[in-house]
Amino acid sequence: MSTGDLVQGSWPQHRPGPGDPCILCIFGATGDLTRRKLLPALLNLSRGGLLPAQVGIVGVGREPLDDATFRTRIAEGLAEFATPEIPPQAREDLIRRMRYLSGDFADPGLYRALKDLLAEVDAKEKTRGNVLYYLATPPSVFAPIVHALGAAGMVAENGGWRRVIVEKPFGEDLESAKGLNLELRRDLDERQIFRIDHYLGKETVQNIMVFRFANGIFEPVWNRRYIDHVQITVAESDGIGTRGRYYDQFGALRDMVPNHLFQLLSFIAMEPPISFEAGAVRDEKAKVLRAIAPMTEEEVLRRTVRGQYKDGLGPEGRRHPGYRTEEYVKSGSSTETFVALKLYVDNWRWAEVPFYLRTGKGLAERVTEIVIQFKRAPFVLFRDTEIERLPANTLVLNIQPDEGISLRFQAKVPGPTVRMGEVEMDFKYAEHFGEVPSTGYETLLHDCMVGDATLFQRDDMVEAGWRIVQPILDVWKALPPRNFPNYPFGSSGPREADELMQRDGRKWKAIGDDPGGRRRGNQDPAGAVRH
Repeated sequence: MSTGDLVQGSWPQHRPGPGDPCILCIFGATGDLTRRKLLPALLNLSRGGLLPAQVGIVGVGREPLDDATFRTRIAEGLAEFATPEIPPQAREDLIRRMRYLSGDFADPGLYRALKDLLAEVDAKEKTRGNVLYYLATPPSVFAPIVHALGAAGMVAENGGWRRVIVEKPFGEDLESAKGLNLELRRDLDERQIFRIDHYLGKETVQNIMVFRFANGIFEPVWNRRYIDHVQITVAESDGIGTRGRYYDQFGALRDMVPNHLFQLLSFIAMEPPISFEAGAVRDEKAKVLRAIAPMTEEEVLRRTVRGQYKDGLGPEGRRHPGYRTEEYVKSGSSTETFVALKLYVDNWRWAEVPFYLRTGKGLAERVTEIVIQFKRAPFVLFRDTEIERLPANTLVLNIQPDEGISLRFQAKVPGPTVRMGEVEMDFKYAEHFGEVPSTGYETLLHDCMVGDATLFQRDDMVEAGWRIVQPILDVWKALPPRNFPNYPFGSSGPREADELMQRDGRKWKAIGDDPGGRRRGNQDPAGAVRH
């Protein structure tokens, strides 16, 4: 594909130019998310000409710092985490625009001072009264911060827009998710709430809609007549690090499934929207989640797997401790670090097609991918040849670390006899379009600045996801695991996850190798030829 083959365009609400003039006000500005992701993302937007020239940045945190000290810390963070190719002038210009305010998030005086500071920055940077509040804080203070902003008159849209970005998790069960939505809507309209999921900033995730709906060869076979099953894998090769307090409370199911994995599933399974307008897209995604029937207690026992890692060798060859010995984790903890599910989307397109989901910590490889496995072709034509079976065709959407798409199919091996090998058509974003600096937050921040909510969860979508998860939480709470820990660090998860698919005559696509060298999941068929 040459440069001349590029088709220019944007989502209807996603303008290709810079975002609206605004102040980005970050609560939790001294945390890792701000240093590692948010501010480097702003620099990348600046490099791409998508950051408005009239922008101000106000950090709010508990740590007592003055502006100069805050800017020094930010400069150090950008030097470590930002893209090296960013011109020094762009960094200096961004740092120059930063202000900092310290205080207790529960103190009304903090918000009075913040209101004055925002007015000062607005006058200086000419941001037209637009403010984007980013809550990079623990979930427990989401609602209190929004209430305090509302009480101070700081979310009312009088002459400028006000938007609030909330990081996941959006609740810890169905009841708390409903409660959080109600609390946020006490002071905000739903259109002002942007529930962010950084996975949706990945190019391949956004490309799912283009791949499905702009190519006439795929959508006709995107249904139960041609697809055997779908696998969605979000595997992480590291442990929990310093997140023990958070992780031991939430676990893999709450942390990953209602947001990341269900968002990927909904993009794969959704019906074509009537347009790319945010409401139309989110309507179709919500329909998918509502079509997944919550499991009965018996189905939870048969169609879910949970695991917890013990000590083992990581992919880099270093021994890692088991989950129960990690910092801030309770000894004897029954919190899961791995989960696998078998779900059905009970609608006309997907009836009886299983969706297998798995995610976990301490696995053999860091990879996020979606595997579409098609039904096998009839074997009858090859019954008198040396070919023993016909492997299924697979389409793999690679989301991280190497974003791209690959299609695997069978071809004849050259020679006088009929032998087949598996060949692969492989597309990688970096190779085709070049490296694009990205933290995963650039598109999402820009969308917030222009008011495009397409890639953000709506309140009904959040609650629909928790309705699916809630029965699993209830059964797992009633029946604590008896075999934890049940998989070594650096493996592909517990054997029960393999058995979940083996009972259906299927296999997972492999995640690396076990420490013992045993390949987990699908193996290449004998005689496979890679190209």
